[in-house]
Amino acid sequence: MTIALGIIAGNTLFPRIASRTAAGVDFSKSTLLRTGIVLFGFRITFQQIAEVGWTGVVIDALMVALTFLIAVQLGTRVFRLDRQTSMLIGAGSAICGAAAVMATEPIVRGQAHKVSVAVATVVIFGTLAMFIYPPLYVHLGLSQHAFGVFAGSTIHEVAQVIAAGRSVSDEVAGIAVIEKMLRVMMLAPFLLLLSASQSTRPSAGHAAGHAAGHDADHGTNARSLVPWFALLFIAASALNSLQLLPAGLVGWLNQFDTLLLAMAMAALGLRTHAGAIRQAGVKPLLLAATLFVFLAVGGYAINRMVTNWLH
Repeated sequence: MTIALGIIAGNTLFPRIASRTAAGVDFSKSTLLRTGIVLFGFRITFQQIAEVGWTGVVIDALMVALTFLIAVQLGTRVFRLDRQTSMLIGAGSAICGAAAVMATEPIVRGQAHKVSVAVATVVIFGTLAMFIYPPLYVHLGLSQHAFGVFAGSTIHEVAQVIAAGRSVSDEVAGIAVIEKMLRVMMLAPFLLLLSASQSTRPSAGHAAGHAAGHDADHGTNARSLVPWFALLFIAASALNSLQLLPAGLVGWLNQFDTLLLAMAMAALGLRTHAGAIRQAGVKPLLLAATLFVFLAVGGYAINRMVTNWLH
């Protein structure tokens, strides 16, 4: 919603005051974004891993890796999207929605409209999952625990996971949230691996293709940079796991983090031109729809396979 309001303002009111507010907007979509990602770590703890066991870890790892790889391959080879857009949509679908898209942007150096397109796909198909998943519980024949793991490992956003889980039962919601937060914790190692892979690419301009030549060249300037915010994200999660901070302070940090991420999304929207989104066409939606089908159908198969294998 915040990014949508930002896009509306960015294409109506913002151009008139851009010269006086540009510095603050750019600060919000860069520094405040990274700070918000770091503070996101205070929402989860390492102890949550134990509640779903190795089964949940393996399922999440497979879903993150396969969803992202499928996104990059299909996006660039089948749908002819540039590599950056494919990666952003893949990250959002694979890990934790808009937060993952925005965390991936500093590494792939995607333009504002590409980030907005990726976030939009997460909102669309994540919202769709909220309505589709609860009826699936009746037909799939899974236990409440198994369905919670399935929902948490395949639905895009944390809020969407909560909504879908509560539509079945509080037990499903609890398991789903834990599984989802475990998936969120994989954001940091994902960013580190992505940064390392970007630094080994011989020529981003050639790899990304004609549609992303300029953006990829821009991304080469930052390839050697370690995503410090990913490391601090892990540190924040570790600190939260040790419960060294008062619960009231952690709650305040989470509220402050929500504010920072909202400001970053609004700023991103302000820097997004509607013409650029229209120019993207239906291909990003087709890619996101394909990933949605994989998450639901392929995710169910992976959940069953891993559960049977580890038990």
